[in-house]
Amino acid sequence: MPNLIDIRRRIKSVQNTQQITRAMKFVSAAKLKRAQDRIFGARPYVKSLFKLINHIASSGNIPSHPFLEEIDSNRYLVVLITGDKGLCGAFNANLIKAAYSFFEKNEDGELLLDLIGKKGYEHFKKRNFEVFNYFVDRLMHVDMALAEEIAKPLIDAFLEKRIGKIFIIYNEFKSVLQQKITIEQLLPITSFNFDEEKEESLNFIFDQDPAQIIEDLFPSHVKIQIYHALLESVASEHGARMAAMDAATKNAEEMIRQLTLFRNRVRQASITKEIIEIVSGANALE
Repeated sequence: MPNLIDIRRRIKSVQNTQQITRAMKFVSAAKLKRAQDRIFGARPYVKSLFKLINHIASSGNIPSHPFLEEIDSNRYLVVLITGDKGLCGAFNANLIKAAYSFFEKNEDGELLLDLIGKKGYEHFKKRNFEVFNYFVDRLMHVDMALAEEIAKPLIDAFLEKRIGKIFIIYNEFKSVLQQKITIEQLLPITSFNFDEEKEESLNFIFDQDPAQIIEDLFPSHVKIQIYHALLESVASEHGARMAAMDAATKNAEEMIRQLTLFRNRVRQASITKEIIEIVSGANALE
């Protein structure tokens, strides 16, 4: 028969774990709210930058620029944004899986990795992959300075023609329960959405010539894309962790219920056994 003391210890252990998962859920909920506010604050700026680039592109007056040139090179660099911590469900695993899927589709090229987040770095550093750069324990404070620090080596490598194409893989935040893995090409800039703004009347007046505007806009475009991806990834991570901790808390509650029921049955069986032994002893004395 199971020991009641062991069952009580098991219940206490699960209760302690439930307190931790519940606290982590509330912490992630608070961080998610701040991360969402930052996303909603950044999206209008990102959209306005796209509008401006689309307007210049649709005018047909884009001058030649290194960011637009296809480089004859099979060296591809992949910027992979994972989390610094675990306990967020399949958030990191899905990103790593998406990276491997991308590698299989581009196996004819030479692949380099720019790893942002400890989980991705710890996974790929043990395997036979060439790491271009890595950033760990930096996602607690995402700002434009971090985006520029990530973007500068990428831009330099592309302009020096050491890299043919640069892609970024991250989780786009949709809701607490939904994150969308997104793969975008950062460089060279190859596509513009000319149809998106047809319904709006854009009337930009430029003081500078298009060449100078493009010279300033394109590097900012790359940095903003990275910054936006970082914000989306951080919010997605908090949402995934919040959902995972909520599920863990509910599972712990169900486990406590089952263990409590099992403990009561063991106690009942023990009491019944003692009563039978007392009655049997009394009958024997008679």
